[in-house]
Amino acid sequence: MYKQRYDNTKMNNSIIKIENLYAGYENKNVLHNINLDITEKDFLGIIGPNGGGKTTLVKVILDLIKPTEGKISFFDNGTPVNGINMGYLPQYNSIDKKFPISVYEVILSGLNKQKSLFSKFTKEHHDKVKDTISMMGLEELSGKAIGQLSGGQLQRALLGRAIVSDPKVIILDEPNTYIDKRFEGQLYSLLEEINKRRTIILVSHDIGSVLQNVKNIACVNGTLDYHPQNEVSAEWIEEKLKCPIELLGHGELPHRVLKNHNH
Repeated sequence: MYKQRYDNTKMNNSIIKIENLYAGYENKNVLHNINLDITEKDFLGIIGPNGGGKTTLVKVILDLIKPTEGKISFFDNGTPVNGINMGYLPQYNSIDKKFPISVYEVILSGLNKQKSLFSKFTKEHHDKVKDTISMMGLEELSGKAIGQLSGGQLQRALLGRAIVSDPKVIILDEPNTYIDKRFEGQLYSLLEEINKRRTIILVSHDIGSVLQNVKNIACVNGTLDYHPQNEVSAEWIEEKLKCPIELLGHGELPHRVLKNHNH
């Protein structure tokens, strides 16, 4: 079960709070009694088996589906608000690569909510897009259609769209998919820098990357188990994910290695 750790500091720093939440599809709940308090500048890793409800939880946070029970609350500097600005990098397989749009236009679309429907993008908007394209290492590809990109290039463009609006929360659903190892290191360095100012929620099957980069972990498998990073043990992960691992000391951070499976 979710462990209550609500001291005064945590309460004041909450940005998303989920209470007794149930959610699912076609009158069948996937998530049961979910409680989670996400704070400002948190770097939360969400792990769990396929079908356990990770993506469902993300969709509830993004208001793409409504909970059947319970509630989700948002805060801005400790004050309750109706919603907050969030950037979202969806799973790669949910993207239609045949859609006729360029890299520049993909990233620019991340600023749609910052203007009215019929107004034009400003010079400041375009400058922000150019800066983001440079940050993503996509300068030579900005005019190319997304159908011409490799998987890793498209992921970088979509990440650019997620961060270009300077959202308070950035949600990344399997960001490692199709990203080459060279850019993967840059990705996590970039996320570390972003995390100094923004909350990040990272959903991933890549347990190693999650454990090495996040501050706290939520394991979602119908219900939710929450642990701060310093309480995530090898035994806990093996129990929750049915995935045997070894835990080694590695400087100040633990380094976890997957053991051989018995099946």
